[in-house]
Amino acid sequence: MMKAFICRGCLNPVTSTGHTSVDIGASADLEVVDKFCYLGDMLSVDGDADAAVETRSRTGWNKFRQLVPLLTNRDISLIRRGRLYSSCVRSNMLHGSETWPVRKENEVAIQRAEMRMVRWMCNVKVKDRVPSKELRERLGIDDIVLILQQNRLRWYGHALRKEHTYWVKKCMEYEVEGSRPRGRPKEDMERGCAKRLPST
Repeated sequence: MMKAFICRGCLNPVTSTGHTSVDIGASADLEVVDKFCYLGDMLSVDGDADAAVETRSRTGWNKFRQLVPLLTNRDISLIRRGRLYSSCVRSNMLHGSETWPVRKENEVAIQRAEMRMVRWMCNVKVKDRVPSKELRERLGIDDIVLILQQNRLRWYGHALRKEHTYWVKKCMEYEVEGSRPRGRPKEDMERGCAKRLPST
């Protein structure tokens, strides 16, 4: 039997198979799901940021469409539109991004979503071949990947300044007991060998 969790915040159905619940006592059962929306951020069982980036991009698009009459109004300067975009749309897209385990694919995905919005605001199409940097300069905004990196570094500094009794600091300083076998992990070695093999 398949169960689904519906998050009212992101309106994203989440399904799970196999085990359907976990008994934590006190007559309470928790449903087992592959993804879970917590405070607007999507947590995935794989531990990656793919689901979070997809969810926040969708949320950003919803907010952008609500503000289209203002963001595309030619009576409003591009700089003011850029400020409105940064405050209302980009802040939604980067909500919770401080703790994302970001990969290059995630940065490309969120950057691609933003550039579609930027071109819409500037009334420029892809075939016009206007550089992305120039469009961002017209709006007075920085690259969203740069803002994402700044947010992550800000959170990292915040965590480092915490007391040693704080749970995040404990997790950062935690050392796993036991010995690690010598050499690289087997899976990584196989991948590395595959990369070094000459093409036929």
